[in-house]
Amino acid sequence: MAKSVSISLLLRLFLLSLPAFLAFCAAEALDPRPRELPSFMVQEIKKEVGWSCSYTVKIKTSCSSGRYTRDWISLVFGDAYRNEIYAPRLDDPSSGAFERCSTDTFKIDGPCGYGVCYLYLRRDGWDGWTPEWVKIYEPSDRRALTFYYGSPLPNGIWYGFNYCPTASSSSDPTKQIQSKGMPETE
Repeated sequence: MAKSVSISLLLRLFLLSLPAFLAFCAAEALDPRPRELPSFMVQEIKKEVGWSCSYTVKIKTSCSSGRYTRDWISLVFGDAYRNEIYAPRLDDPSSGAFERCSTDTFKIDGPCGYGVCYLYLRRDGWDGWTPEWVKIYEPSDRRALTFYYGSPLPNGIWYGFNYCPTASSSSDPTKQIQSKGMPETE
């Protein structure tokens, strides 16, 4: 009798834990390397009346990058709801931005969002450039989201990360990012 109760209990525990196990196995593996998106199109800037926020973006140029770059460096980032912030050209070639081993800081205004979960950089030019990382400080949070690159940006394409939740994921992008462990927060 005790043996049949313990088998029955084990069977129930197995059946109760099966959905959680299957969900874990089906979870999408996260690759921390940046990806090329040749078909990425920056959405049209919304001219709606609403809240505007100021973001601080810090970009560290790798020590393996060239001494400087004259390339045109663009940035786009946003949240799962397509509140998108776009900077068509971050650098002024005469400013000395993006020199080897340097960290450059930019203030970028755009729509207020609900937690940055994607970021792409684009380089157009002949010099080449290797970013080490990009940190985004959201207006509502003093911590930074850090996206790690560490490899040269290809020319003429958007290159970066999208950690936004998919339709089958949680509706809270902040929880989704933290549960996947990317991007890192300070």
